[in-house]
Amino acid sequence: MYGVRDYATGSTSFLFTMYQYVGIFMDAFAVLIFLFLGSVEGFSTKLQPCTFNQDKMCKSALANAAFSTVAFVLGATTSVISGFLGIKIATYANARTTLEAKKCIGKAFITAFRSGAVMGFLLFANELLVLYITINVFKLYHGDDWEGLFEAITGYGLGGSSMALFRRVGGGIYTKAAEVGADLVGKIERDIPEDDPRNPSVIADNVGDNVRDIAGMGFDLFGSYAESSCVALVVAFISSFGINNEFTAMYYPLLISSMGIIVCLIITLFATDFFEIKAVKEIEPALKYQLIISTALMTIRFAIVSWLALPPSFTIFNFGVQKIVKNWELFFCVAIGLWAGLVIGFVTKYCTSNAYISVQGVADSCRTGVATNVIFGLALGYKSIIIPIFAIALSIFVSFNLAAMYGIAVAALGMLSTIATGLAIDAYGPISDNTGEITKMAGMSHRVHERTDALDAAGNTTAAIRRGFAIGSAALVSLALFGAFVSRTIISTVDVLTPKVFIGLIVGAMLPYWFSAMTMKSVGSALLKIVEEVRKQFNTIPDIMEGTAKPDYKTCVKISTDASIKEMIPPDALVMLTPLIVGTFFGVETLSGVLAGSWCLVYK
Repeated sequence: MYGVRDYATGSTSFLFTMYQYVGIFMDAFAVLIFLFLGSVEGFSTKLQPCTFNQDKMCKSALANAAFSTVAFVLGATTSVISGFLGIKIATYANARTTLEAKKCIGKAFITAFRSGAVMGFLLFANELLVLYITINVFKLYHGDDWEGLFEAITGYGLGGSSMALFRRVGGGIYTKAAEVGADLVGKIERDIPEDDPRNPSVIADNVGDNVRDIAGMGFDLFGSYAESSCVALVVAFISSFGINNEFTAMYYPLLISSMGIIVCLIITLFATDFFEIKAVKEIEPALKYQLIISTALMTIRFAIVSWLALPPSFTIFNFGVQKIVKNWELFFCVAIGLWAGLVIGFVTKYCTSNAYISVQGVADSCRTGVATNVIFGLALGYKSIIIPIFAIALSIFVSFNLAAMYGIAVAALGMLSTIATGLAIDAYGPISDNTGEITKMAGMSHRVHERTDALDAAGNTTAAIRRGFAIGSAALVSLALFGAFVSRTIISTVDVLTPKVFIGLIVGAMLPYWFSAMTMKSVGSALLKIVEEVRKQFNTIPDIMEGTAKPDYKTCVKISTDASIKEMIPPDALVMLTPLIVGTFFGVETLSGVLAGSWCLVYK
């Protein structure tokens, strides 16, 4: 296949280059974590009274710093390894799906979906396995000190989300620079089709679909899942579970996740073995039924696990006030998060699929020009958030009233419990997209290309569904993290009328705009270099337009890689260092305002 061999090596090259920079960051930030946590009590090895149980002695400052640092490194390493394996699976799957598309669309769908499922279960299982092993190894030292144990485990979620941030930003800069550069010079200046092998940036463009949609968005969910698991464990010890040393109940968040693996594994068979895809119109319903059936079965499993693992009633400490919670109430918190995720998914589908009148109306607006099309599209985009916001708000209200912050934490886990199926559907999208690009580069027949276009169209819609899950779960996880932060810093209330808090709010609300400006400028800087290189090759390589000379794909891939890695550092540093600087110099009240302000604007 013409030029396709460079495609797999380009993806690997990007990851290895990124990991060199990420490794430096990981080491430096691990040292910062150790110094900040260890200096709380002057690197003391003396045991301290536990915050929520003064009669019990908890970890020393030195032990907390050491274990938190190790957990951070483990979370980051797990994310790095999973990212590499995910990219490898995706690149191998692209060529196989292309070959199956020559036979029939059903075979191509099964190949793409199974490849996506492998990635989904890989991320899900790796995170759960490493987290479980880490907890049990750390427990050898902490014993019954659940507070010290789960506080140290929070480093795992930070490590996973940090790597997701680097991959998301770096992959986004890489993709948009390569894609726009290829289109500006190839389609507009040289008047050649999209994904034409004569375009020097076409391989970089195709690689970008993987580094953004596979590595970037997939591990964005990985970070959310790692954080939600850790925050649920942290909030769990602020309960009678930790005081009474109830092992099974303390592991309830991990039991929720393990049930997700089992159910999603069964559900995967429905799309690949129980039902055969024979026509294009059957693709979207097959993916839709995946979400519906997995949600229904997951609800039943959660009810069984809640009944077996939890005591009939237990106590939650909610900002210094004890709250009695029934086991069925905690199950209801998980279930409402699960079903809210399904609602968000279907609203997203309604607003993105051409099978519904909403998208058809946007398409119809094209009759009067581009301006009306943009207006209708923006209006639909703004309307699409109404029902998801109400679904999230209802989830927060009900889960908090039933089980305080612990209820919100497990509601987030419930929404993410189908992440294996969600990632399978999500990864299916870019795999199908790259399959279509490969068919063009390989010069395959128009009939094969029609099949891959159909797979890609369904993948675009389902990818939008997964983004709804990611945003909804991020809202719940952020609130749970904020609640855990306020609880651990012993702030009774966060009063917006306090000058320190209000200043933090407006600064936090400004940060997303600052971050967006930096990333947009980064895309522009990388794009300039790509456009210059593509123009140079068209002008200097003889017979490139005739198709008899092969462009220098590797140079464009290298330029995109180096530019994206270099440009991703400032925005990532802004996100990572802001809480440290604000908390150190202005105190926890100002930091609470910054976190609340940035969270609200990011979700908006």
